[in-house]
Amino acid sequence: MVLKRMKSKMESSEECYAQWLRKAISAGLSDNRYIGFLCGSSVEEPVELLRALVEEAFKGSVSSRYQSVFLNGGNPYVVDQLSSRYGVGKDQIICTTGATSSLSLLCRTYLAPGDHVLVESPGFDLFADFAYEQCAEVDFFNRQGEGFTIDPVEIESLIRPNTRLIMLSNLHNPSGMMVDNSVLKALAEIAEHYAVKVIFDEVYRDYADSAIWPGPASQFSPNFISVSSLTKIYGLSSVRCGWIIAQPDILSPVRAFNNQFEFGVSKLSHAVAALVMENHTVFDEYWRGELRRTRPIIERHYNDWVKEGLVFGKLPDYGCISFPGLVGVENTMDFTKWLFEYYGLIVVPGELFGASGHVRIGHAIEPDKLEHSLQCFAAGLRAYRANHAVQKGGNQ
Repeated sequence: MVLKRMKSKMESSEECYAQWLRKAISAGLSDNRYIGFLCGSSVEEPVELLRALVEEAFKGSVSSRYQSVFLNGGNPYVVDQLSSRYGVGKDQIICTTGATSSLSLLCRTYLAPGDHVLVESPGFDLFADFAYEQCAEVDFFNRQGEGFTIDPVEIESLIRPNTRLIMLSNLHNPSGMMVDNSVLKALAEIAEHYAVKVIFDEVYRDYADSAIWPGPASQFSPNFISVSSLTKIYGLSSVRCGWIIAQPDILSPVRAFNNQFEFGVSKLSHAVAALVMENHTVFDEYWRGELRRTRPIIERHYNDWVKEGLVFGKLPDYGCISFPGLVGVENTMDFTKWLFEYYGLIVVPGELFGASGHVRIGHAIEPDKLEHSLQCFAAGLRAYRANHAVQKGGNQ
């Protein structure tokens, strides 16, 4: 098997996901051809719920949740809520400025030049970039098949004496698929045998049915580290509240690094985060309601696309994203540019996750817009394939 080794984005002209997304949104907002935005990766921000919550909490006086985050390692009310929500001790939690900040903090703590890291592919490009930033070496293991499954045997075969971290997401970004609990147990045995830490990005985790998912990955093994935030499950990227959950001895050097180089998360943002978590029933009903409205729409279109032979792969059981393969389309970077130019529709090309021939679709948008956008996506895919076939035939 030939393994793919990526270069650092600092050494490459390739566009990263964040750069692409900023350009895509800017183009969409400034172009009168723009009609649809299928590149979202969370429910839409619950602006009115957030406004009402903050207004009530700060009406007449400052909320008691407005607490220092500098001395305590995080807002104590946020820590209390996370401890209760996930059934973990308070000494197993570190609050951060979002999941991205958590991932960076973990890599800066645990990696040194020459260390080795294993990263899932396809996957979120920042996993590898954070490792490269510490001058670590990166190899990739495959998430494969319709379920984007993980083969623990492959991972074990890639481990070296200097392997320090394994990084993956669950639910998987970009496919939305869930790692089976049997795989988690196998990974736990591998991690403990080789003394390797496994970082799980779990920002989509709460979309999954809690009845089949017992809790954060950190509960499976003392070598597992869970990372999450309020961004994906509640659409609250504006609050910038994330966290790391792991065993106290795993977190000890992370706390030390955090105390030395970080100067606290936002006092105001995490006061709001505490209020959101204390009123989680309202916000949980919001995201569930959004998906109840949109899930039947994406299911109907997705099934029709598969039957027509436009796409292949499964729609994930949970969450608000999917990663279909496009039949007859290899260069999805080119396809998505063409789709916007002729149909005014934005979807994310699979190349940004290391999987050409796929696109990531976000379906948690207003139902009427979703219906129209999915119709345009299928029409655009049909037209692109027909046009591409004509061009190839003309060049022969």
